[in-house]
Amino acid sequence: MESPLIEVLVLAGIAVFLILRLKSVLGTREGFEKPPLSGSDVRAPQRKFEVIDGRPDDDIVAYVDEGSPEAQALADMKRADSSFHVAEFLQGARGAYEMILMGFETGELDGIQPFISDEIFQSFVDAVSNREDQGLTIDAEFIGVRETSIADASFHEPTSTAEITVRFVGELTSVVRDRSGEIVEGDPKAVKRQKDTWTFARQMGGDDPNWQLVATDA
Repeated sequence: MESPLIEVLVLAGIAVFLILRLKSVLGTREGFEKPPLSGSDVRAPQRKFEVIDGRPDDDIVAYVDEGSPEAQALADMKRADSSFHVAEFLQGARGAYEMILMGFETGELDGIQPFISDEIFQSFVDAVSNREDQGLTIDAEFIGVRETSIADASFHEPTSTAEITVRFVGELTSVVRDRSGEIVEGDPKAVKRQKDTWTFARQMGGDDPNWQLVATDA
């Protein structure tokens, strides 16, 4: 009579051990988990791409034409910094676009200063100061990025400096208010589509992993 009972207890113990083992490996997830924001860093979590000799790099030709100067520049960037991947750069660039754009719209520039060049930052400061002098404020809400594409890419080998120009099509709502809070421009319910062309730069292989906004062109 005891033998079947012992077998059941042994099997139950094994089952509990296996369940605990799986949890320790896979972790526990409840509902949907938001991916971690890249914040200021325009690089996204790294993902490896295997490049087979004699074949185009899918991570490059997915975004620029094979054999183009842009493709060559991106390949040079990868040789200079093995951690660089185009897909991850663009994912991070989308986050940087929202962060910098909304920082300018709201006038909260301190948080974005490390990620834009001194020249761009000064132009932002001048524009925000001009708004404040007129007693104007902007209420804006970012809706999302509809399109992201690489317009240009270059790599300066002597300094290992890379530049990538990205076209963005974003959507947001924005209204301008006067000192009394009255709307003088815009509609809070109207979604505005905004097109921007931004150039990011970075020294590949350097200690700073962040790309910096160095030029803007609407």
